[in-house]
Amino acid sequence: MAEFLTAVVTAFDGGGNPDWESNRRLYESLIAGGSDGVVLLGSTGEFFSLDLETAKAVTRFALQTIAHRMKVYVGAGRTIPAEAVELGRYAMEQEADGVVLVSPDYFPLSDASAMAYFDATVPQIPGPVYLYNFPACTGYDLTPQMTLALRRKYANIAGYKDTVPNFGHTRALLEAILPEFPEFQVFSGFDEFFLHNLMSGGAGCIGGLPNLDPALFARWKREAEAGDWNAAVATQRTVNHMMAFFDICSPFVTAVKYAMHRKGILDHADCRAPIAPATPEQAAKLDALMDALGL
Repeated sequence: MAEFLTAVVTAFDGGGNPDWESNRRLYESLIAGGSDGVVLLGSTGEFFSLDLETAKAVTRFALQTIAHRMKVYVGAGRTIPAEAVELGRYAMEQEADGVVLVSPDYFPLSDASAMAYFDATVPQIPGPVYLYNFPACTGYDLTPQMTLALRRKYANIAGYKDTVPNFGHTRALLEAILPEFPEFQVFSGFDEFFLHNLMSGGAGCIGGLPNLDPALFARWKREAEAGDWNAAVATQRTVNHMMAFFDICSPFVTAVKYAMHRKGILDHADCRAPIAPATPEQAAKLDALMDALGL
């Protein structure tokens, strides 16, 4: 069954601390909007700025608040493998549905080094693990061949998030993995690829735009499942327009938090340092985009 999971933001107050009330309100908004689930502490969740104890606190709060009303996957990517294992184990102890692992950034790792990282982490996490490929941030690619080799070694590798602008990479991954492991779930990391992913045999999408309008993406999934292609194509065009959020601010989380604050979902638009707030020029562009979209 197709899924559209939300790469959920982490709400902070003006001092850089988790804003628990805004986070609670966000989770309730996603549940009410029909979201299939969330991925905590991913790129949109600013995992890179959180120490291990804060990451655990966000994990604990989210799982207790959501209380199995939608799926919760926890990003456990850490540069130090032992920390990734600790956070992954903690997430499973708190009854997460799975753990998402992005490999370390900074140095572009060789295939052998990337394999060593997953060898040191995946078998020590007692639950489903989803590999996260984001070459624009890590500096290297988790290739289809490497992914197939890892899945052959570790049965708890349940899927893969592919955040790449070229869907051909995702297609090659599907063609490499599914003949041998048909249950393997491949998600696209950019919202606009949802339909393409489904039609190519994938599991759906893990994207950040449902933070703004979860009901739209829940409806899009229903349209696709029902084969209502006229409606699904119309929604595709709306999502294509929404992709402009990615172009206005870098990183994207600045734009989405600005929009969520304007909509009243978050009390603050703040990201954690070193991510700066939207400039006046960016804010004007975001306001115009939101007005055009009716958000």
